[in-house]
Amino acid sequence: MKNKKNILGTVGLLLLGTVFGMIFVSSFDLGKIANAQVKLGSDAPPVELISPELQVFQDAFYNVADKVTPSIVEIKVVSKTSENPHNGLEFFFPFEQMPREQQGLGSGVVITKDGYIVTNNHVIEKATKVEVTLHNKKVYEAEVIGTDPLTDLGVIKIDAEDLQPIYFGDSEKIRVGQWVMAIGNPLSFSSTVTAGIISAKNRSLKLIQDSYGVENFIQTDAVINPGNSGGALVDLNGALVGINTAIATNGFSSSYIGYGFAIPVNIVKAVAQDLIDNGSVSRGYIGVRIEAVSDATAKAVGLDEPRGVLVQGLVEDGAAAKEDIQEGDIILEIDGHKVYQPNELQGYVAQKRAGEKINLLIFRDGKKFNKAVKLLALEKDEKSKKIVRRKSSEDNTENIIFKDLGLSVKDLSSKDKSELEVENGIYIVNVDRFSKAEEAGLGRGLVIQKVDREKVESVKKFEKLIENKKGGAVLLQVRYPDKSKRFVGLEIPN
Repeated sequence: MKNKKNILGTVGLLLLGTVFGMIFVSSFDLGKIANAQVKLGSDAPPVELISPELQVFQDAFYNVADKVTPSIVEIKVVSKTSENPHNGLEFFFPFEQMPREQQGLGSGVVITKDGYIVTNNHVIEKATKVEVTLHNKKVYEAEVIGTDPLTDLGVIKIDAEDLQPIYFGDSEKIRVGQWVMAIGNPLSFSSTVTAGIISAKNRSLKLIQDSYGVENFIQTDAVINPGNSGGALVDLNGALVGINTAIATNGFSSSYIGYGFAIPVNIVKAVAQDLIDNGSVSRGYIGVRIEAVSDATAKAVGLDEPRGVLVQGLVEDGAAAKEDIQEGDIILEIDGHKVYQPNELQGYVAQKRAGEKINLLIFRDGKKFNKAVKLLALEKDEKSKKIVRRKSSEDNTENIIFKDLGLSVKDLSSKDKSELEVENGIYIVNVDRFSKAEEAGLGRGLVIQKVDREKVESVKKFEKLIENKKGGAVLLQVRYPDKSKRFVGLEIPN
C-alpha cells in the first residue's frame, strides 16, 4: 500500500513538473511570438496614390537634376579682392572684403563639348589662378578667354573633350510664376539643387557702376547663396534661362534672404559667343541717355499711359543722332518689343553687335513713326575713351573720368575749397566698383592733394603727374572729410 502511494506520489510529481514545464516553455515561446508581431508605423500611407499629373510634375525635378548637374562645374580661384560697399544688393563672391589674395569658390556652366565654360566676370576678373572641378570630380586648370564687366559675364576654357554642354533656352519666353531650378556650389556644397519660381523680370539693381552697364536681371526665389555665382538657372525642361549672379542680402551676412538674380540667357549667349570668337565683346550701341516715362510725363506729351523710355540726351555723332532721333523723343518699341524701363531696352540691345540694324517705334509731338538705326560700336562714343573730359559751365572747372582707373575727379572751385577747408587738391566724384581706384581704398568725397609728394592744383596737373607712371604706381596723399590725411598707393595701367 505504501509502495502504491509512493508510486502515485512520484507520478503526481512528474505530472506536476510536466505541467509547469509546459507552462514555462509556452510562456517563453509566446513571449517571442508577441515580440515578433510588434509593428512600426501606420498600415497605409495617408495618400494611397499620387495623381499621374503630380507624378509627372515631381519627376520633372528628378530628371532635370539628373540630366543638368553634369553640366555645372565648381570654379576655384586665387584672386585679388576689393572692399564691398554693402548696399544690400551685391554680387556674392565669398571673399570680396578680404584685403589680400585669397581663395574663393564659384560656379560655371559648360557650354561646349571641348571645354568652354561661362561664369560671372566678378568670379574670375581678378584671378591669378583658375581651377575647375567637374561633376565627376576631375580637376583642370582653366584659362580665362575673356570677360565683359558691363554684363558681369566671363568665359574660361579647360583642356577637355566630350563634356556635356547645357541646352540654351530663350529668356524672351520665360514667364513670372514659372518654375525654375538653381544649380551650383553654394557655401562649398557642390552640385546643390534648389527650386522656386521666377518672381520678376527686367530688374535693375545698380550693381554695375558704369553708365553702359547692362542690368536686366531675372528675379527668383529659388535659394541661391555665395558660391552659386556663375551657376545655372534652368526651367523644367532643363534649358538654361539665366546665369545666377546676385542675391538680395541684409548687408551683414551676405547670405540669401529671399531673392536671387540671374542674367538672362539671351544676353549670356550673345556675350559668350563674342568672347569665344574674339576675346572681347563687339556690342552695338544706340547712343542715347534714357529714363522711364512717368505718369506725369505721359500726360504732358499726350501718351495714353506711361510707357516707353524718354530720350534725355544723345551721344554726339552716335547711332541715334545720325538717324535724327531727338531729345524728348519717346522710344515705345524696339524690333516690335514694347519697352517700359531703360534696362529693357539696354538688355535687348546688349544681344546685338555693332553694325546690326534695329527698328525703333518713336513717339514725338503726338505722332508715332519708325526709325531704322544702325548700331555703332562703343569706340564711336566719347565715353569709350580712356580719359573723358567735361567742362562745368557754372564755375569753369573741369571733370575728368579715368576709365582705366575707374576714377572720376573734378577741379575744386573757390567755393569748394572754402567749404572743404583745403588750399589745393581735386575732388573724387566717383569710384567704379572692382576698379584700381577701389582696390586702393579711394572713394567718393575724398580730396587728392599730392601725387608722389607733389601738390595737385587741378585735374590737368593730376593727369600729367600720372601720365609718366603707366605700368607702375603713384603715391597719393588723400584728405578725408574728417580732415585726416592718408597716403595711398595707386597702380596705373598701361
